[in-house]
Amino acid sequence: MRSLPLVAATALLALGGLVPAHAADPAAPAPKRGLFLTVSGAENTWVRGVLLHCVPEPAGAHPQAAMACGAVALAKGDFDRLPDDPHACTKEFDPVTATATGSYKGKEVTWRKTYPNACALDADTGHVFRF
Repeated sequence: MRSLPLVAATALLALGGLVPAHAADPAAPAPKRGLFLTVSGAENTWVRGVLLHCVPEPAGAHPQAAMACGAVALAKGDFDRLPDDPHACTKEFDPVTATATGSYKGKEVTWRKTYPNACALDADTGHVFRF
């Protein structure tokens, strides 16, 4: 019976041929990951998400990509500084959590915030989480 390290090494060598040629090139530019945005209900009872690309131009499945990218640009990629859209909200407590992960203009983004309800999220983040 072969030892586990030998089997693992053999498997890794076999997979080596599957790596794309550009992955070995250190001069190749890193792929633009964009931003993966999610909104989830209390205790993750539901989750929705969308991929947003802002550079070189707004793209992705976000229904308001241009406006969302404009807001992220105004905040310089800092989700705590997103321009808000103040409007009246009820005091209903039905928490939602918003997250943003990925990269924006080469800067890594990892952001998470819980709001008391969806209206409060919308008022605080404007177009970015309207999907």
